[in-house]
Amino acid sequence: MGKGCVTAIKYFLFLFNVIFFLFGAVIMGIGLWLLLDNQSFITVLQYSSMGLKVASYVLIGVGALSMLMGFLGCLGAIYEIRCLLGLYFTCLLLTLIAQVTTGAIIYFQKDLVNQEMSNIVTIVLDNYPGKNTTTEQAWDFIQRTMECCGWTGRLDWNSNMVIVNSSQLLFPCSCQNISMATGNFSDSGFCEAQTPDWPVYDMGCSASVEGWLLTNLGGILGICLGVAVIELLGMILSICLCKSVHTEDYTKVPKY
Repeated sequence: MGKGCVTAIKYFLFLFNVIFFLFGAVIMGIGLWLLLDNQSFITVLQYSSMGLKVASYVLIGVGALSMLMGFLGCLGAIYEIRCLLGLYFTCLLLTLIAQVTTGAIIYFQKDLVNQEMSNIVTIVLDNYPGKNTTTEQAWDFIQRTMECCGWTGRLDWNSNMVIVNSSQLLFPCSCQNISMATGNFSDSGFCEAQTPDWPVYDMGCSASVEGWLLTNLGGILGICLGVAVIELLGMILSICLCKSVHTEDYTKVPKY
């Protein structure tokens, strides 16, 4: 392979690894968002779904590993270190296999995920109000901003023990339809209705939440697809550069 071709491969590999490093930072940011966001449906799942927590930590780990591999790839490309290039290629191959496997599992288990979401929301509604104020505030935020009530509809709240055992006509304040509001807001999370017919939204939050999740899932899958393309290009360039390097001169590596 000509010297000019090797130089071009080296700098293209360096460029791809910079992009790969940035994609890793984005993936790690998504994992942190899943753990720390308290203004979306994710918060409702955070405290109830072990699967989501595991997925968040996996994304953080994958993002950190991607950033490390990007750094190693840049170092191996610039200084033409065969062992780093080989290690980089192996890590990319294992990461790509893991991503494809994870994507297949999520796709074929999506019905189970939807059922788990429904069960989690049912628990939140049945125990409302409880000690987990962050989760309840997130659910109130969802119902208020999406203008919905319950998971499938307002009847989901009929299993709440506070509403069932109260001598008053209580309903969740965050469900209140402002256009027909007749109840009084309360810090307890429940309002008192003046008539047996609650002044709340008829639509359940399931459709809106699923749409929100699909919208965000599309962005996550798009990022993962972009990372996969970068990984394939990085694997091709790294193996080509590794074959072209016959000897290693470690004196080129800066000493710290």
